[in-house]
Amino acid sequence: MASFYNVFSLRVRGMTNLVKFLRKFNAFAYRSTGTDAAVAQAETVGRDTRDGKDGRKSLPTLLVERQEQAEKSVLISCQSKANEKKFLKYLSRHGDIKKYFFYETYGMYAVVEFASQDSVASLLDTAAVPSVSHESMVPFKSRLLSLRNPSLVDLSNQQSGLQCQPQTTIPINELIQRLSKDESVDRQITSLTEFYQLTEENIRLRFLVCSLLKDIAAAYFPECTIKPFGSSVNGFGKLGCDLDMFLDLDSISGWNPKSGLFLEYQMKRANSERAVTQSILSVIGECMDHFGPGCVGVQKILNARCPLVRFSHQPSGFQCDLTANNRVAMKSTELLYMYGELDPRVRSLVFTVRCWARTHGVTSSIPGAWITNFSLTVMVLFFLQKRSPPIIPTLDHLQDLAGPTDKCIIEGNNCTFVSDFSKVQIPSNKETLEQLLCEFFEFYATFPFSRMSINIRKGKEQNKPEVAPLHIQNPFETSLNISKNVNTTQLDHFIALCQESSWLFNHRETVTLRGVGGDNTATPWGLATLLLPSQVAGIKRHKKRRREPASERIKGLLESLKNKNQGKKS
Repeated sequence: MASFYNVFSLRVRGMTNLVKFLRKFNAFAYRSTGTDAAVAQAETVGRDTRDGKDGRKSLPTLLVERQEQAEKSVLISCQSKANEKKFLKYLSRHGDIKKYFFYETYGMYAVVEFASQDSVASLLDTAAVPSVSHESMVPFKSRLLSLRNPSLVDLSNQQSGLQCQPQTTIPINELIQRLSKDESVDRQITSLTEFYQLTEENIRLRFLVCSLLKDIAAAYFPECTIKPFGSSVNGFGKLGCDLDMFLDLDSISGWNPKSGLFLEYQMKRANSERAVTQSILSVIGECMDHFGPGCVGVQKILNARCPLVRFSHQPSGFQCDLTANNRVAMKSTELLYMYGELDPRVRSLVFTVRCWARTHGVTSSIPGAWITNFSLTVMVLFFLQKRSPPIIPTLDHLQDLAGPTDKCIIEGNNCTFVSDFSKVQIPSNKETLEQLLCEFFEFYATFPFSRMSINIRKGKEQNKPEVAPLHIQNPFETSLNISKNVNTTQLDHFIALCQESSWLFNHRETVTLRGVGGDNTATPWGLATLLLPSQVAGIKRHKKRRREPASERIKGLLESLKNKNQGKKS
């Protein structure tokens, strides 16, 4: 019977001492008390941020639960024609399986969560290092495993016997067709959110990748944790989005010793916190590059404003960025998560605006002068704060509601806001998603960008503190403009698209030509119409150039829709 094998075999010449070290690390990594200590501290945080009376969980509480799931999970490369029942029976010899699913990237993989960490240890005890003739083979064990067992393959079935979970969004043309079949714009917006948001399985996979990388970092920093932040956990993540992580050394116990016994714990040859961060990431990046199973294309970008290690995690298909002690980013993540939990319309509107923006080239995955997803999200939040009555509170109001345990000052920045959902009382606003989307376009089609700044801390426009086409104040590092990269051309493009989309909504009775063609394809209408190619041409940077009325730019689109509909009927 075949055994479990480690996915990556690394050959190192003349490094006998390194081999001995790694063998010792194997025993340490999975029997260390570090994980228990980190979880114990996280549980303390969870108690301090107890769920509100309405049952909604705070982000720290949710992170603890996800991290515990990940610690009891393994990632297994398996054969595509594996029989699911035989596969589970084979693994269940090591303990009860709590959750599992399959997905496909560069091969077929399974994520398996056991009911106990003891089951993971039992599984790893049976894992074998591939036999090779070279003395320099490095036996680096991890919870990324490969199962090649002929007895688990169902030879009678030519098709894969495994049902795979999607890891990417559906193509835009397919999305438009599906939305065109919905009965209302509200339903279209809800459907888009359901198609694009992260699935339960994808979230579990993201936390598992963080946990696997933590096992590597723990060789240098026992009890450390690696946490996801940004879109992966704030509730606004789209299937296929990057995985942003940070190495958290604050979870290490012993920061406030009272016994008089101190650890010999120091950073050599470092004269600043930035230099320390660069050194830590450099060492961990080097280890990941040489010995990290599944980590490919490792780049150490240490001179950036926020130093990071960028790489691809091939088994999961994620593009990853790892930073160190990025606590302000984690508070921003927690703030966006809270806003998304306060009202379900927040997430639906953000997903819709982001999809609209990406379709029309307002945002891009390539760094440049485009508006970023974070800036666009803050613009949606600001718009919702300006509704009458407001749908979400200002950051200053959330700060006023904060208790003593919520106080948080990071590098001189006040990152304090309430964590208990039950303390946040919001006036009733009954506007529909359709109304909000239409009003969003109208709001920014006429916004005085040349004079005013967007500020979700105050919830109102403020005079620009600097010369920039678009100024959006960073919620916590208030001296920073999160949209500093945006140029005039891109801002004008955004405004023109808002005008066009507003016109489409106001004239939807004229534009909407609903029906089903002879090929069973639905005619785009409502939100689907907004995702069709725009008629807005590239806008040149001429200060005195007058913008054409939105109706003129729409005529071509309107005529093309009519002609298309008439052609199907004929």
